[in-house]
Amino acid sequence: MENVVILGAGYAGMAAATQLAARTKGRDDVRVTLVNPQATFTERLRLHMTGTGQQVARFDIPELLAGTGARFVRGWVTAVDADAKTVRIDDERVLHYDTLVYALGTVADTVPGVDDHAYTLNSFQDAELLADRLTRLGSGTVVVAGTGLTGVESAAEIAEQHPGLDVVLLGRGEPGANMREKPRAYLQAALERLGVTVRAGAEIVKVLPDAVELAGGETMHADVVLWTSGTRAAPLAAAAGLATDERGRIVTDATLRSVTHPDVYAVGDAAAIKQGYGVMHGTCQGGMPAGVHAAVSIFRVLQGKQPKVFRFGYYHTPVSLGRGDAVVQFTHPDDRPRRLFLTGRPAVRYKETVTASPWPTYGRMKKLPASGAFWPRGGRFTRGVR
Repeated sequence: MENVVILGAGYAGMAAATQLAARTKGRDDVRVTLVNPQATFTERLRLHMTGTGQQVARFDIPELLAGTGARFVRGWVTAVDADAKTVRIDDERVLHYDTLVYALGTVADTVPGVDDHAYTLNSFQDAELLADRLTRLGSGTVVVAGTGLTGVESAAEIAEQHPGLDVVLLGRGEPGANMREKPRAYLQAALERLGVTVRAGAEIVKVLPDAVELAGGETMHADVVLWTSGTRAAPLAAAAGLATDERGRIVTDATLRSVTHPDVYAVGDAAAIKQGYGVMHGTCQGGMPAGVHAAVSIFRVLQGKQPKVFRFGYYHTPVSLGRGDAVVQFTHPDDRPRRLFLTGRPAVRYKETVTASPWPTYGRMKKLPASGAFWPRGGRFTRGVR
């Protein structure tokens, strides 16, 4: 019996589970097990909406796996022993594996005081805590730490849903820095229209009970702090003896296998996947194809073949600016911005299509014959293996 254990039911983990289960369905010599702390899928792309009290659709993981033959195990992964090939769950149960797919994602990379005095969007539960606090706040100042895409979307959502609050978006970079001039200007104008105060070139070094401390000693009052500045992987992989980078992500070879333990595949945000243009950054856009590729590679090995090289190119950067506005910057495969972009309602419709794309994708994977693969590309679905 070949035991394949997949850790994490995010976009990458779900893609790997449904793809591999579809390919091995009916085989008595392969068992696919998916492990996740919650039985409900967390749509990380919509956590900024949950964080402002908006209702989003909920998806039950066992239902998503229904009919695939994959087994679901609910629990927290507390340890991985890469030499013994075991996974410990909740410090009580032990799963043995022959092949492991590591898709545990990342959490916020914090500074002192964040754990005690700030909110994050690490999970659905964290987002709900933020929503409750914002509802009770009524008036005051909310500092969103981090001017990346998550920070921009969160600041816009908070300002739109809670117009009585003063929202400050604060970080080292300029919002939309990786976009061309026109879409970047549109994004910044939208933030201004929503009443968001942007302060670029600032770095928070500590979060206090009612303020943030900036590099240089300045403090800024804050009734609520939302931390969106940077991510890191859990220390589980490094503790297991797997080679990791400075952010705790598993270093992979060209086929997505760990460079130190080839029976471990790493996908999604928890993997440091190198392409010709550099190391991929964590997004659903790249996580799902990586999950599919890992599943296809495992299936090839089961057939006595070698896994193929993983190649990925970016396609777009979609950013919501509240419920009625958005900007989409289309990109070259190396993530450099193209001239093409969308704004306003067309961008909203486009982003909603992309955000909803995992669900028909998973449904297609459940019915997939062993000869092909699907992955999302800009809201469309293409057959084949990259």
